Order: sequence, then structure tokens, then C-alpha cells
Amino acid sequence: MTLRLLSYNIRFGGTGREDAIAAVIRACAPDVVVLQEATDPTVVKRVSDLTELTHWGSRIGHSTGFLSRLPVAHHAWHSPRGARHPFLEVVLDGIGTRIFGLHLSAWFSKWSERRRAREIRLLLHGIREHQDGFHVIAGDFNALAPGERLEVRQFPRWIRAMVWVSGRDIARETIQVMLDERYADAWRRRNPVGDGYTFPTWGAHVRLDYIFTPERYASRIAECAVVREVAEAKAASDHFPLFAVIAAAGDG
Repeated sequence: MTLRLLSYNIRFGGTGREDAIAAVIRACAPDVVVLQEATDPTVVKRVSDLTELTHWGSRIGHSTGFLSRLPVAHHAWHSPRGARHPFLEVVLDGIGTRIFGLHLSAWFSKWSERRRAREIRLLLHGIREHQDGFHVIAGDFNALAPGERLEVRQFPRWIRAMVWVSGRDIARETIQVMLDERYADAWRRRNPVGDGYTFPTWGAHVRLDYIFTPERYASRIAECAVVREVAEAKAASDHFPLFAVIAAAGDG
């Protein structure tokens, strides 16, 4: 079967924007949604009701959460020492798919990039036992991929100052760790050219949101796109969601 997966940062818990968030999600018709900044379970429950994605998970103060049309065999949050946000593990029932959701530390400087790189290494170490099997890692990495253009002029002045003192660029260590660990960047794999900007919705100029699968399963990525065309997207959040269609069963 194919898995329709959405990764979506709903900004500051999503309170008061449930209808707009649900409209964006419904437009994508996902099987599973990996959420970031989903800190209020009442909001996640409301969006679950509005989208008829009846399986859901959220914890007060935890950034990561999920919605699912498919039954969930197991879900849990893991909090390795040194990570700002717990990462989420969701195991879908009956199709052999394990999804990890994350939200790495924000801020743009070489120092915050070092922290993000430590966080992603903690995640990868924590899921080492699953890395031979098919799985997906999705979320807001708050990081730029190697070689991608940085539009510094569009950042607020204080972020431009941080970039300046960091060497006039933002380090790209976090995504490089994923690539070095033989993970395929789903959006870049399906879109060899283009920007893929996901943030902010009022003037997108940076790609912060990613979906990865192990490189040996990259052929399962049938589609990956930034969802920009839904009318409610700009009101719903400061991030555009990232959508992928992935073959969740079968060989390679």
C-alpha cells in the first residue's frame, strides 16, 4: 500500500486556528500527519474531529504529536538527554511502517546548529535498532541542507546579526548528518531543482521541514511536495506543510 504522509508545524499550539489547520490537512487527504508545536491536546483532538483522522496523540507541552486515519499499534515519546523536544515514535498497525517525528532546536547561528546536530545524532542513536528496517523521519529540522541558498536579506534584523557573527552563513551540519547516515531527503529526491521553501507562509524563503527515509528505500518515495496552494495555509500557520506519498510495503 501507499502511505500519504504530512509533516506540519502548526505554530504555538494552533489555538484559535483549528478550522484553518483542519482545512489544510483535509485538502491533502493524508493517512498520517506528524505535527510540531502541537502542545495542546485539546487543539489536536479538535483537529482530529474536523479531519476525521480518528487516531491521535499529543501531550501538554510536548511539541510533537500525530493524527492518523490508520490504526496505530504503538506510539511513544522519547526524551534523550540534551534534546530540547521529545521525539515521537508511531508504529502503524499491520503495514510494517514506523514513523519518527521531531522538532529540533530553533535559532540561526553556528552554535544552535551544533545543538541541532547533537539532537539528530541522539535521535539516530536512539533508533539504531530500527535502522535496518523501513522507517520515516519527518518534522521541523530548523536547518538548511548543504548547498542550498540562504536568503539572508529576508530575515529579521536580529537573525541577520546572528548570521553575520556566525561567519555570514548558517552551518549545514544537521542535514549533512542525515545524508552521511545514508538517509534520502524525500523532497530533494523528487525535486532535483527548486527551492522547496516551507517558512514563513507570508514570504517563504527557507526550507526547514523535511521527510527522510533510509537511502535503500528511496525508490519508495513516489511524491513529495510543499503544500502552498491551499487557501487557508497562510492563516493556519507560519509553516507550509510537507506532503509525501510513500510505498509503505513491499520490496525496496
